Amino acid sequence: MSLTINQAQEQIDQWIKTVGVRYFNELTNLGILMEEVGELSRLMVRIYGEQSFKESDKGKELADEMADVLWVLICLANQTGVNLTDALQKNIEKKTARDLTRHQENEKLQ
Repeated sequence: MSLTINQAQEQIDQWIKTVGVRYFNELTNLGILMEEVGELSRLMVRIYGEQSFKESDKGKELADEMADVLWVLICLANQTGVNLTDALQKNIEKKTARDLTRHQENEKLQ
């Protein structure tokens, strides 16, 4: 099953309003987002970096940690009236215009 960004925003909004009762306030969700990014970072440095796994790291999945980050980001978008589909499209256009040749001309990437 595929899910568009708009569908994800709608589905999470419905979940929050039924199962979740209500959204946490924006600053609380910002803090939660930072926690979730930290958990993703912790797992990434163990999988791809030099740190070894601890017992508490076992059973963690990269996809689940990424989904946690996405969930809270979508909550924040819903709370602040941001349409993530539109925002992402505009961001792609901005980066394309700004970086059209920048990365191709970057000797470090050759």
